[in-house]
Amino acid sequence: MLTEERHSFIIKRLNESGIVKSHELMTELNCSESTIRRDLAQLENNGILTRIHGGAKRNYQLDEELSYTTKTFKNVQEKDKIGIFAASLIEKNDVIYLDAGTTTLAMIDYLNTDTITVVTNGILHASLLADKNINTIQLGGKVKNSTKAIIGASSLNELKNFRFTKAFLGINGIDIAYGCTTPDPEEAALKTLAHHQSAVTYVLADKSKWDKVSFAKVCDLEEVTILTDSSEQNLKSYYDKTTILEATK
Repeated sequence: MLTEERHSFIIKRLNESGIVKSHELMTELNCSESTIRRDLAQLENNGILTRIHGGAKRNYQLDEELSYTTKTFKNVQEKDKIGIFAASLIEKNDVIYLDAGTTTLAMIDYLNTDTITVVTNGILHASLLADKNINTIQLGGKVKNSTKAIIGASSLNELKNFRFTKAFLGINGIDIAYGCTTPDPEEAALKTLAHHQSAVTYVLADKSKWDKVSFAKVCDLEEVTILTDSSEQNLKSYYDKTTILEATK
């Protein structure tokens, strides 16, 4: 097996479990201990992993949160495609939770029914929903200026009173080992609660969100369905962990 093939195999194993063991790699790759040691040293020099006793663990960086304005201009076409697809999943008389975020915001232009009820912690979301004459409940609480989201204890307490047929959540990171994450623990708490209060949860994620890890966990991959535009990416390892629906137009 070529060096590049071994490295790809090791990286795949790291992405799946976060850690690799040298003796398992020797068996799976049918190579010597010295070869595995050399491979791990090279991948460590490339910043991909950190060697530990008996193997290696994956390196990752916690992504910093971008401002709402910055996110608005990133991956606009991809978000619009996901928004169209997500909106098509909403049915008559649904009661939905619409999370704050630029990808969930893209759904609103494509909502063609006034028979639904929407609960949201997004300030801009609530305004646009009201413009479309959709029955809307805006959660109360503290305004997070950078994301235009309502967060905090008041919004959590209010959210506990509601149940949803569907929840649509924005997310900052999706990772095979660490699940769905976001930078702010207060926003993560709202997302997690909305997920638990919903019969079905959809996580909306463009291609920039895959293989990323943020500070606060929202949920495990197995608990949600992910809506993405990411047909060009290799998501094979994720299909064993979660349901992925790809927007096609």
